[in-house]
Amino acid sequence: MTLTSFVFKNSFRSRRRSLLTTLSISFSLLLLTIMLAIWGAFYFNQGSTESAQRLISHHRVSLSFFLPEAYREKIRAVPGVKQVVSETWFGGLYKDDKPENLFAQFATDPQEILKVQTELQISPDQVEAWQHDPAGTIVDAQLARKHGWKIGDRIFLKGTLLPVNPELTIRGIFTAQEPTESIFFNRSYIDAAFPPVKGLIGFYAILGDSPESVPRIAKEVDQLFRNSPRPTKTESEKVFQLSLIATLGNVKVFILSICAAVVFTTLLVSAHPVAMSIRERTREIAVLRTLGFDRQKVLKLFIAESITLSLIGGLLGCLGGWVLLVALAHSPQGGTFLAGVKVTVSTFTIALVIALAVGLLSGSVPSYNASRRNIVDGLRHIG
Repeated sequence: MTLTSFVFKNSFRSRRRSLLTTLSISFSLLLLTIMLAIWGAFYFNQGSTESAQRLISHHRVSLSFFLPEAYREKIRAVPGVKQVVSETWFGGLYKDDKPENLFAQFATDPQEILKVQTELQISPDQVEAWQHDPAGTIVDAQLARKHGWKIGDRIFLKGTLLPVNPELTIRGIFTAQEPTESIFFNRSYIDAAFPPVKGLIGFYAILGDSPESVPRIAKEVDQLFRNSPRPTKTESEKVFQLSLIATLGNVKVFILSICAAVVFTTLLVSAHPVAMSIRERTREIAVLRTLGFDRQKVLKLFIAESITLSLIGGLLGCLGGWVLLVALAHSPQGGTFLAGVKVTVSTFTIALVIALAVGLLSGSVPSYNASRRNIVDGLRHIG
């Protein structure tokens, strides 16, 4: 018998206890994997190459305040700006307020939006049909599959922010590198239905000529309207998304707190059965010592057993987290909120390293104590 097989067999000599320990660790690592995936999607995913060149310019005070349409040409004149499009978050209800029926809705300019959102793929004939229909809309392909929409179908929205209930006809279906869970419709529909907002928009999406020019463009655009009645706050698309997340509270601290609690709990769950297993094998350790196993080798063997259990549990937890996220991302309830959240190689690696560290820490103290025990005392032990 090799040392590797010896370690593996002893890791599962008490099958019930080993199974329960492994399942406990795997459940904890599943939660940790999901938290790390969300953390990565929020704070480390830089998005597509095109998104790195985009900026969002909105009212400095709040997104609920509108900006004048006249700002567009002034922004367009800023050096480095390639395209500008006006957008307004509509925020209407489709059918009801259930999570599976929530998706983003933007009133925009059909002639300009695809020049800024360059990664959206849609056939030219569908674009032309949309541009010639004031009540037309284009929808995300994944969203269309979820609701069974096809070209020519009608979408009825109930306005919540504005007293308008659009009746839209699907004229195109677009695809993107990452599912957007959104629809775009003609802003002229809102202007005609509710004249008080005519000439006012929610925010401007700006396409720069390069990612390096984004900070400079943001500074110059804000400088243009610094002393106007409606000052702007211009930021990169990624920063804008993070600012929206920040409105929910300190999400970063919340995720880190959960991760820390999970690691601490996993350490406690793992340490107790490892210590119990080593105490039950006191005489066995003494026998190993009499057969020529020195203290260092005994220490390594028992730490290896602890790490084996922890890594198996960690691997199962990582795989479970990956499967769960995929399932939730494709479910009607989770697709809107978990689009773009995925278990990457780095997430997988971090989770497994934490599992290894938990196994090492939980097994070190009891293994060290066992390796230091006197051989005679160990042979006399009854337990």
